[in-house]
Amino acid sequence: MWRWISGCVLAGFLAGCATQQSSPQAHYYDVAMPSITAPKANARAKQKKPDAQTSPVVQWSTIRDSLMSEYDEWSGTPYRYGGESRSGIDCSALVQQIFSNSFDIDLPRTTLGQVLEGDKISKTALKPGDLVFFRPYRGDRHVGIYVGDGYFMHASSSSGVRLSRLDNPYWARHYWQARRTVTPKDIPARLAMK
Repeated sequence: MWRWISGCVLAGFLAGCATQQSSPQAHYYDVAMPSITAPKANARAKQKKPDAQTSPVVQWSTIRDSLMSEYDEWSGTPYRYGGESRSGIDCSALVQQIFSNSFDIDLPRTTLGQVLEGDKISKTALKPGDLVFFRPYRGDRHVGIYVGDGYFMHASSSSGVRLSRLDNPYWARHYWQARRTVTPKDIPARLAMK
């Protein structure tokens, strides 16, 4: 019986994000992102869904704007391992929900599944919407969404949903890889299908 319980706990730990224990991440404080401001929460409700045939070409800035609108809604949500709502959410659930809401893309629920999606890209090629992955501790994985200008959005185990800098010493040290699952050319057709 104990062997089965231990196995379940270990499997859940390996499939999720960072653990709930206090981490060195709490010793680094990120600042608000100065060059990208989140639109007001109701701005998204006023936007019309683009028509795939008549829409102008979507730019990376459109993806960033959509992400910042999501950030406006999720900002400050507390971290909760296994959580999937505004009362508490973990890193992979946040990514999954934002990609579903903004881009109509169904990503796996876990970081283990998300790290296999899209195309692997170099850190120097990052664009808004790219997934950034970290390995802070042995066996742990963490994921966020790059929003531009060196910032990424994520559910931090120490401070909930926030923006952090990739060059923050903690995140720079534990950076693992990046994946591109959405591009500007994908957006009009996906949003028209909603």
